[in-house]
Amino acid sequence: MKNQLFTCLLSLFAALPAIGQQPKSSAGGHAPVNGIQMYYEIHGTGNIPLVLIHGGGSTIETSFSKLLPLLAKHYKVIAVELQAHGRTSDRNKPESFTQDADDVAGLLKYLQVSKANLLGFSNGGSTALQVAIRHPHLVNKIIAISAATKRGGLIDGFFKGFEGAKLSSMPKPLQDGYLKVNKGNKKGLQTMFNRDVERMKNFHDWPDDDLRHIKAPTLLISTDRDVIKPEHTLELASLIPHAHAMILPGVHGEFFGEICSPHADTKMIEATGLMLQSFIDK
Repeated sequence: MKNQLFTCLLSLFAALPAIGQQPKSSAGGHAPVNGIQMYYEIHGTGNIPLVLIHGGGSTIETSFSKLLPLLAKHYKVIAVELQAHGRTSDRNKPESFTQDADDVAGLLKYLQVSKANLLGFSNGGSTALQVAIRHPHLVNKIIAISAATKRGGLIDGFFKGFEGAKLSSMPKPLQDGYLKVNKGNKKGLQTMFNRDVERMKNFHDWPDDDLRHIKAPTLLISTDRDVIKPEHTLELASLIPHAHAMILPGVHGEFFGEICSPHADTKMIEATGLMLQSFIDK
């Protein structure tokens, strides 16, 4: 069945616009949200917007440069940058998934959005689930890619990498992505790195009951060589009442072209756009 699914998706890739083709119009800027100046962009048009939430150490571009143009052909897409990331300012307070979720909710309130679909990758996937837990009235559907809610859900040895972590260990494409949108601000890059490291070092398991109370239809996706264990994705699908899980081939973020997977297959990225569209429109 899995092979049939891939064959069907890949056979339809030609129906999607070419990767890298940018939406015709965009808007955005900075919004005052919970004590930070939160950066956002708006692409495309539609009734229920789709909010994109990037991964740790990332910007809109490094997570979604290849996927965003595909989605903006069909939806109003609101892409955000979280505390200390990209063009969003920092606050004198540690970054956390709950705070990030409150910031996303605050931005939606600022933009007068009463209901949205959420798509989050990695730390952004966990943030999307926290929005559904803390602000359920705002959420229509959730797509959580490579999301984690338990320390044991990540590959063995993952958390050891944060002990004594230095900026030099951060993937260079992510460093370059930050510096590109911040005019070489190395101090800001270090701040973002520090926030992410501390968040993961202080990460604690979420109560299962929090997940059981998520009411929005949810699609959980990870890969067979992800930093997330496939069984953790399946566990989340068993806890969230209206959830489905999908395990795709590849490494972290490869199937939609995240910047640290430069050899991602173009056809798979386009097929991913079609798959997400099918879930959102169902």
